[in-house]
Amino acid sequence: MIGGYYLLQLFLMVLLVGGMAVLSLWLYKKLQPGGMPFGRRESAVRVIDAVPMGPFSRLAVVEFAGRRFLIAVSRGRVDTIAETEAPKFSLPDE
Repeated sequence: MIGGYYLLQLFLMVLLVGGMAVLSLWLYKKLQPGGMPFGRRESAVRVIDAVPMGPFSRLAVVEFAGRRFLIAVSRGRVDTIAETEAPKFSLPDE
């Protein structure tokens, strides 16, 4: 029969390992570029919208340097379909 002291040790070790896993994931998220300690950095490229077209391809609207690009992304390939000026207004969900 397993003793009560052994079960207490096992329970405490499981809690300790679980806590360390949660802490390491939290630290990993916070120490990424743009995380809380370093402030939010401005990104040069923004994905405005993306629509899947199949299992390995999608259409995406990407904003870069004041211009918007409609691109087709597939396995191992990216093609520009259209290019236009970015509108001066911001989207409602931003």
